[in-house]
Amino acid sequence: MASENCDACVNYVYDEEYEYYYCMVNLDEDEMYRFLSGTQRECPYFRSDDEYGVVRHQM
Repeated sequence: MASENCDACVNYVYDEEYEYYYCMVNLDEDEMYRFLSGTQRECPYFRSDDEYGVVRHQM
């Protein structure tokens, strides 16, 4: 499942040293172009940042 909301993605992390968020996925040139131009509707690397997913799985 892909999404365009980076705030809810596990790959979107905060860098305390530089004080900004960034995506940990290394995009190739074509993917970066689609991302920056807004032509890609959904991110193929989106993974939900569901902190309780592990707990539900253990139950």
